[in-house]
Amino acid sequence: MEVKIYTDGSSRGNPGPGGYGTILQYTDKNGRVHRRELSGGFHTTTNNRMEILAAVVGLEALIRPCHVDLYSDSQYLVKAVNDGWLEGWIRRGWKRGKDEKVKNVDLWKRLMTAMEPHEVDFHWVKGHDGHPENERCDALAVAAALGDGLPEDEGYRDN
Repeated sequence: MEVKIYTDGSSRGNPGPGGYGTILQYTDKNGRVHRRELSGGFHTTTNNRMEILAAVVGLEALIRPCHVDLYSDSQYLVKAVNDGWLEGWIRRGWKRGKDEKVKNVDLWKRLMTAMEPHEVDFHWVKGHDGHPENERCDALAVAAALGDGLPEDEGYRDN
């Protein structure tokens, strides 16, 4: 099964409110394309947390192992996976340098768990470059960020 996930996060001013938008797109055995939109948000959060969470919720929504192409406009997210930053942080006890802790460890660990059963290729898509799925994800993220009744992101205080 061919699966593509398009993600975007929005902090709408840092700190928050923040939201994430994710579009899960797959082709069934009959060749029909299906899309599922996922979004959510927090009153107070950071943009990086939303970008990571947008990828996590897309991967967690998959029922069976498959090959996934994940598109994100977050260079930070894509480089962390593709350039081996995660492995380096793990080796150093989740530290960037000697004393500087990695932020958002809870979400990075959740991302690694969500990736485990799948073969995932991360692709950087420059924001607002005309990809309709990326633009729709951005719209979902903004709507989630501007929504009423959003909870506070517990992880924000740890950053």
